[in-house]
Amino acid sequence: MNKLKIIITAIILLTLLGCGKDKTPLTQPTPPVTPTNTPKSDNLSPDSSQNLPSSPASINIPPVENSSLSQSATGTNSQLISATGIGTAKVGMTLGQLKQILKGKAEFQVQSPFMVDFDAIAIIQAGKTQYYILYPAGSPMRDIDIIEALVTDNPNYQTAEGVGPGTSIAKAEDVYGDATLSYNQSNESREYVKFLKQPSPDIAFRLGAGNDGSLAGIYSSPTPEFNQTKEFKKTATIRLVEVYCRSNCPPPPLPFSDTPVNNQPPGNNDKLPVINDQ
Repeated sequence: MNKLKIIITAIILLTLLGCGKDKTPLTQPTPPVTPTNTPKSDNLSPDSSQNLPSSPASINIPPVENSSLSQSATGTNSQLISATGIGTAKVGMTLGQLKQILKGKAEFQVQSPFMVDFDAIAIIQAGKTQYYILYPAGSPMRDIDIIEALVTDNPNYQTAEGVGPGTSIAKAEDVYGDATLSYNQSNESREYVKFLKQPSPDIAFRLGAGNDGSLAGIYSSPTPEFNQTKEFKKTATIRLVEVYCRSNCPPPPLPFSDTPVNNQPPGNNDKLPVINDQ
């Protein structure tokens, strides 16, 4: 009996010693997994981000339509009236230069007669006249001739302050100060308005005419040759905006074929309409 106990005890001891040698921890560290397709570093751009969606199609960006930003980006400069010009056309450049700029984008259409003493070239885009180049009647413009006068009745064209054809005189007064209206019978009775803070002496705001009943101002009668008033009809609006280079017009660029007369370059600025500034 004692011999049997000794044998059983020996077996238990041997078993315990064997388990101690082969025992492993219950939680073993997981060996790192080596990816099969590891991207090469030289194929990644500096701007790459692993947080971006895998496909651009998953990003839905709606198109921007008719936003004020897109309108200003396309219209601000191309439809601006300033002391240097109207839209793309600048006083002082040649007709040929403007044609080159607008090649394939606009139609140049001669209108003769245009007004008393003046013919014009209409610049037409998308079937609508944008502005006119004025020149003395009977003296067709050539490509080498300087653009000395521009005029527009298109309400899409405005000064930087938002004043243009179709703007009411009352609204323009809010921008430029008190308005003084005038017309001179010796200047075909063309009526103009000048403001206290006139944007430029080379910009003229034309209204109506004393010889066709379209005057915007309220004048005393009988009327002398030169007429002036600060009173105007509530419905009065600016009809045309004119821009001139006047005595600042440069001579035509060389070479040109015309022979100067009395050492003066050819030009028509002495025949431009007279703005009533008395």
